[in-house]
Amino acid sequence: MTLLFGFAPFILFALLSRLSADLALWLAFAAAFVVTIRDFVESPSLRLLDGVSLALFGLLALIRGFVTPELSLAIVRTIVDGVLCLAILVSLIRGRPFSLQYASRNSQHHPHWPLPAFLRVNQRISLVWALSFALMTLADGAVAFLSLPLYVGIAVSVVALTGAVTFTLLYPALAAERLSR
Repeated sequence: MTLLFGFAPFILFALLSRLSADLALWLAFAAAFVVTIRDFVESPSLRLLDGVSLALFGLLALIRGFVTPELSLAIVRTIVDGVLCLAILVSLIRGRPFSLQYASRNSQHHPHWPLPAFLRVNQRISLVWALSFALMTLADGAVAFLSLPLYVGIAVSVVALTGAVTFTLLYPALAAERLSR
C-alpha cells in the first residue's frame, strides 16, 4: 500500500490539472517534497519514484510558470506520463524494480517470501505500472499532437491507473496463495 503513496503527487496532479495546470504542477511538487522528506527522515535514502516526482514536478512547474507558459496541459501530461514510464522501465532494466523500495519480504500478510518469488512479484508489479504509464503517454500524446479530444486521454488514464492499482493490491495475495500450495 505504501507504493500507492509514492504516486500521491501524480494522482494530485491528475485530479487538479482540470482546474489549473499550474496549480496542479505546484501542488504536485509540494506533495512530492512532503513525501520525499517524510520518507527520507525515516530512512536516509531516496526512493526512485520520490526523486523522479520531486524533480519532474519541480522542473515542469518552473518551466510552465516562467519559461513556456503556453505549454498545453496535454503536452505536460504527456511529459509527466512519459518520464514516469521511463523511470520505471530503467528500474526494470537495471534489475531493481522500483516497487522493491516499497515492498517488504516479511509483511504481516505474506510472511517469509523466498527471494526469487519476491523479486518476480515486484518485477510484474513494476511492469504493469510501466505499461500503464506507456498507455497514458500514448493517449496523452495523441491528444496533444493528433488533436484527439481530451476525454480520450482521461478515459485511457482512468482505465490504465485502475488496472495498475487493482493489480498492485491483488497480485501479491494471489502470488502468495500460489506459493503456499
